[in-house]
Parts: sequence; C-alpha cells; structure tokens
Amino acid sequence: MAIKDIKAFSDKARSDAALGEQLKACQKLKELLALARDSGFPLDEVELYPPNEPQFTEDQLSERLCKALLRV
Repeated sequence: MAIKDIKAFSDKARSDAALGEQLKACQKLKELLALARDSGFPLDEVELYPPNEPQFTEDQLSERLCKALLRV
C-alpha cells in the first residue's frame, strides 16, 4: 500500500471519534496495523517509518507509537 492509504486511514481516524480513540489506544504497531486492516486499510508496515513523511500526528497515537513512528 502507498502513503496515500496511510494518510486516508489517518484522516478517517481524525473524522471518526470512535476510530480515533481506538487508534490512540494502540500500544503496538501490530495493533495499529490490525485496526487499519479491520477498517478497510491494509497498510504496509515499512511505509510507516522514516524516511517517509509521517502521516499521523502526536495527538493521534499513544506515546509508545509516537516514539516509534514519529521519532519524538
């Protein structure tokens, strides 16, 4: 899957409060990938990491996933 699919999932999580809460509750990458897949977005783990531009914001992710994906 492409970066556009990650962005689409991120955008849907912003607009859907329930999905946004589920995303924020994910502590592990496999949980995030499962949530995305269950929501119709089969994401590729490799696309989530730098040097690719982050598609999620700090307020969308748990602290643990922020450290892994956003390098904060």
